[in-house]
Amino acid sequence: MAKKTETTVEEKLRALYDLQLIDSRVDEIRNVRGELPLEVEDLEDEVLGLKTRVDKLKTDIETVNYEITAKKNMIEECKALIKKYTEQQKNVRNSREFNSLTKEIEFQQLEIQLAEKNIKEFKAQIDQKKEVISGTKERLSEREAHLKHKKGELDAILAETEKEEKALLKKSEEFEDKIEERLVKAYKRIRTNVKNGLAIVPIERGASGGSFFTIPPQVQVEIASRKKIITDEHSGRILVDPVLAEEEMEKMSKLFKKL
Repeated sequence: MAKKTETTVEEKLRALYDLQLIDSRVDEIRNVRGELPLEVEDLEDEVLGLKTRVDKLKTDIETVNYEITAKKNMIEECKALIKKYTEQQKNVRNSREFNSLTKEIEFQQLEIQLAEKNIKEFKAQIDQKKEVISGTKERLSEREAHLKHKKGELDAILAETEKEEKALLKKSEEFEDKIEERLVKAYKRIRTNVKNGLAIVPIERGASGGSFFTIPPQVQVEIASRKKIITDEHSGRILVDPVLAEEEMEKMSKLFKKL
């Protein structure tokens, strides 16, 4: 483990700014990926949902077809009973028996009519469900194509950046190890609280980087002397002078090219 004592404020500022440059490069790489991983995940969920819907509709159709078969079987049973009762009418002994059989025949005929109506309704349901399946499959095909395209984009970006990102994250850990723990914690806390993740910024045109608040000349002189760590009273960021920043950017740029 690197020795963390006997370091000057300037060395601490350089180490912190180097760490910032590494972490900012990681941020850039992740920004290039942007929302793609989430887009891919959302598309995968949507595709799965559409497939589930198609499967459910197919199961529904199977159930309705079973109902149709049951109604057709019932019609055949009703027809057999009508035939049976018609035959029995030929051998009745009185009009009461004849009328009783006639009522049975009429009842079976009504049952057939109702079953035929049900079958018609069931077939309409199947047609409607098939239409929905067709539309869902069309949507599924379009979403799968879109997912394939987005996955290709993501894979290409990952292939380009994954190696560099891993190397940078390793470097970030190495540089953190060179800085005393309290400063690393302060740096991470500031990074979490600022929108763009910039915890260490150079002075640009008399103001802290990315800010419009002017820094008093005497404070600028103090920052340039590199004798103590100074934070911006408005943003809380740690400030470094532009010369130090330029030197470290040049140094880290060479390091990035080697990764």
